[in-house]
Amino acid sequence: DNRNVARMALLLAGLPERVAGVTVNRLCASGLNAVNQAARAIACGEGEVFVAGGVESMTRAPYSLPKNPVGFGPSGNVTAWDTTLGWRYPNPALEALFPLEAMGETAENIYEMSCAGNVSGGEITREEQDRFALQSQERAVAAINAGHFADEIVPVAIPQRRGDPLIVDTDEHPRYRKTAQGYVVDSSLDDLARLRPAFRKGGTVTAGNASGLNDGACALVVMSGAKAEDLGIKPLARWVGSAAAGVDPRVMGLGPVNATRKALQRAGLTIEDIDLAELNEAFAVQALAVLRELHLSEAITNVNGGAIALGHPLGCSGARILTTLIHEMQRRAAEGQSMRYGLATL
Repeated sequence: DNRNVARMALLLAGLPERVAGVTVNRLCASGLNAVNQAARAIACGEGEVFVAGGVESMTRAPYSLPKNPVGFGPSGNVTAWDTTLGWRYPNPALEALFPLEAMGETAENIYEMSCAGNVSGGEITREEQDRFALQSQERAVAAINAGHFADEIVPVAIPQRRGDPLIVDTDEHPRYRKTAQGYVVDSSLDDLARLRPAFRKGGTVTAGNASGLNDGACALVVMSGAKAEDLGIKPLARWVGSAAAGVDPRVMGLGPVNATRKALQRAGLTIEDIDLAELNEAFAVQALAVLRELHLSEAITNVNGGAIALGHPLGCSGARILTTLIHEMQRRAAEGQSMRYGLATL
């Protein structure tokens, strides 16, 4: 939440002062957009090596107080905006065009779209949303037990008043409990069914089938092929293309549909060419709607769980899903599976 967090991060990381830092603010898409900007800069000959990623601390996001619109105007009540999530300082002209709805309400709007037959496959029921949410938890816990995230996570040491520092090297958000045999999912369909709608009376979106608010940071090194060859570095993956698309803000979670279609078209690919995919799970209903509209199989999407289990630290998430995608493709390729094209979308 400080000024130009990218510049501060690189200085704290010990990079030379001559290295510039650019902060991208595209909310949930920031981390992935940073990677795409780096790749485009390389393609344009404006650099050879970039560090791109994103960060978010939702547990420490501050409250924001507006200034008085009149320099020495009358005193009165002040609205404090929570900068963790959602609208703040809305422009009245924009509010006249679109209802300024909470993110959870936009998910409920997608549910209503599905009931009206405007989403492939018809109604996305509460039961289906809960099933998808539990699947995310199960996949995440299985991935943790299998050590699939070990190569992705940099352990963080937290100093303690006494004794050794606390080492955080495992995602904290999944609903699990630790046993002698490892982690087990600490949730069930019955547990999820008991949760009340969180955003709309009679709705379907609950705390259990929505992504969590948490902290996270992720960074990737993006490098030209020529530079990698000069340095003797074997790339983990090749950047093929990207796209962004705008949609009605009332159903903002459907953005990955048009963005993915544009990206595939630019790359000369189809959805059938995708071997593995990572789709940000802001809400189960939103993720299911995107999967249906794209005809993207759950079997190859978020195979290690998604944001419902792992959490959705906004600026970090795009870079995180790309990192997870690349590592899983590497793992499967090493096992002999054909892994050529992957998709990261949010």
